[in-house]
Amino acid sequence: MVINFFYIYSMPKKILLILFIICISGFAKAQTADKVYEQYADFSEATLKHNTTKALTIGEGIIPNVDKLPQKTRIAFFNGLAKMYENSQQPNKAIYYYEIVEVAQPDYYVAHRALGYLYLITVSDLYKKVTASTTNKAEKDKRITAYRNAMLKALPQLEKAQACDPSDDTLKIIKMLYTRLDDKQGLSSLNSRLTDLSKNCIDILTY
Repeated sequence: MVINFFYIYSMPKKILLILFIICISGFAKAQTADKVYEQYADFSEATLKHNTTKALTIGEGIIPNVDKLPQKTRIAFFNGLAKMYENSQQPNKAIYYYEIVEVAQPDYYVAHRALGYLYLITVSDLYKKVTASTTNKAEKDKRITAYRNAMLKALPQLEKAQACDPSDDTLKIIKMLYTRLDDKQGLSSLNSRLTDLSKNCIDILTY
C-alpha cells in the first residue's frame, strides 16, 4: 500500500483530527479489553484461592466493562462472581448472576443446584410466615400463595441438579416440596422427569 503523504498533508485539519480520534479510540478500546482480561485472570486466581473478599473487589471492578470479555468468558465470570456472593452470604446478588448463567447455559446443572438451594432460603422464610398465626384470612391466603410459588420456583432447579448429580438430601427435599404442594402427580412422574433431564448435563463451563 502506497501512502500519499502530500494528500494527507493537504487534508483539512478537521478531517485529520477525526481520523486521529478514530485511531486513538480503537487503540484505547483494545487496551481496555486487555486490561479487563487481566483483571479477570486476577479474579480467577482469587476464586481458586478462596479469597472471597479479594475476588469480589476485583469482580465488582470488572462489571462496568464486562462486555469487553468474550461471551463464554463472561458467563464463566458471572458464575464465579455468583459463587463469591454466595460464599459471602449475599443470596440476592448470587441469585441474580446464577440466573444469568442458567439462561446462557441451561444444561449447566451446577448453577441449577445453587439456585435451587438459594431459592429454598425464601421457601423457609415463607414457611415460617405461613405457620405463624393470623386472623386475617386475606393475609393468610397471600402468604400461602407466595409459599407455593416459591416452592414451584425451586423445584425445577433442584430436579435438574438431582438428575445430573444425584443426592439423597436433594431427593428428600424435592419429595418434601411435592408433598407440601399436595402434588401427587408431580411426585409420581418424578423419576421419569429425572431420566429425561439427565440426558444433557454440563458440569464445567468452557471459556
